[in-house]
Amino acid sequence: MSNPLAVLRVFALVLLVFALTMLAPALVAYIERDSAAGAFQVGSAATFLMAVLLLLLTRRHTDELRIRDGFLLVSLVWVLVPAFAAIPFVVFFQTMSFTDAYFEAVSGLTTTGATVFEGLDTLPFSINLWRAELVFLGGMGLIVLAVAILPLLGVGGRQLFSAESPGPIKETKLTPRMAQTAKGLWLVYLALAIACTLGYVWAGMGWSDAFIHMFTTLGLGGFSSHDASYAYFNSPHVEAVAIVFMTLAGMNFATHFMAVRRGSLGFYWADPEIRWYVSVMYASVLGIAAYLWLAGTYPDFLTALRYAAFNVVSIATTTGYANTDYAQWPFFVPLWMLFLCSFVTCAGSTGGGLKMMRAIIVFRQVMREIVRTVHPNAVRAVKLSGAPLPNKIIFAVLAFCFAYMVIIVSLTLLMVFSGLDVVTGFSAVVASFNNTGPGLGEVGPATTYKSLTDFQTWVCSVAMLLGRLEIFTLLVVFSPTFWRK
Repeated sequence: MSNPLAVLRVFALVLLVFALTMLAPALVAYIERDSAAGAFQVGSAATFLMAVLLLLLTRRHTDELRIRDGFLLVSLVWVLVPAFAAIPFVVFFQTMSFTDAYFEAVSGLTTTGATVFEGLDTLPFSINLWRAELVFLGGMGLIVLAVAILPLLGVGGRQLFSAESPGPIKETKLTPRMAQTAKGLWLVYLALAIACTLGYVWAGMGWSDAFIHMFTTLGLGGFSSHDASYAYFNSPHVEAVAIVFMTLAGMNFATHFMAVRRGSLGFYWADPEIRWYVSVMYASVLGIAAYLWLAGTYPDFLTALRYAAFNVVSIATTTGYANTDYAQWPFFVPLWMLFLCSFVTCAGSTGGGLKMMRAIIVFRQVMREIVRTVHPNAVRAVKLSGAPLPNKIIFAVLAFCFAYMVIIVSLTLLMVFSGLDVVTGFSAVVASFNNTGPGLGEVGPATTYKSLTDFQTWVCSVAMLLGRLEIFTLLVVFSPTFWRK
């Protein structure tokens, strides 16, 4: 049986840390003397007061969290923290509904990058900074950050890390203690952040734009401070920097950590997931560039390669930037890009989707079944990095893939039932569930999600949360088994 009051106490500590994150845009708003300063003060104060109130109510419940508590805490954080993150939006945009504000906050924290905002170029810098900061925090995960900090407050972290981290990272002890692991991952994240910022400045971005786009590049969130996204800069150099760091952010951060820790690039080559990730994504870049050139979309192959490379990497890594309205390309191309965002990124990255690791396992299981069909008595194991995988992992991956398909179909039917056309409804669900951002139709790269009804917006919000928490983390909390003793 879970201990909700102990979980609530740790949630209050996470909320306390989150309240402090609003101080950065509040300070910027004060320095810039923009009109959003009060909105962040209200948001930070309300979040801080709620955290203190919860701490007072649960001060006697200091029990160590168990695995089951970790699932409940992770679900609480990802579902409720966006409500507090939305406060500055509601206060500043007085006509904005809570539905739209919550959607924007969820989109940021889940690193989806879908937006209901228009006129980004005219917004106060602090508002755009807050949107980008949400992506940066959500990228590595608020819980992983909490694992690094909460041990200092007497709260253990292994259960939270296990519930939050996707893929094989759950089974990998990068350091003897979970807090050290979380700190190590964040140090890698911050090192890449510095390199990315300097890269953007070198490419010609101003410091303000470089800072905001660094946040959303490493978080693979796709929020921009310009309505035109990267078309605003119209710079191959800026796009090249973005491609490099989107590619790095789409890799398993555990691999980055081990490569830095051991001082060897061999870890990247040794990781079969990264080999497949790079091969599939960049083969698609070359194939789509050739297709666009031969179709006459661009006059020469190099121009086609520039636009294909940026947009394919952006969508495949579930970032969601665009430097052109790729919805105007031959329909096969954006459809293939949506397909890529469903599985290309690595487990343990800041990207969304099924993850390449699961795709590899499913592919090898399919090949095993083909061999068994021809040779029923053959013994053939599904291997990863030369080691056979236990059947329990294969079954778990197959169950995940089945749930993934069922949810996409179910939510698409809901969107179509609510009045959307099939292309818009399906692409909005896929883009939200895979934490990608732009879809097709009414939610394409040249538009926003503002045209959706409240019901459709909530469907997308649920899809983003399910995708970020990899389905079972959230669903398990709603199962009767979870609450039984």
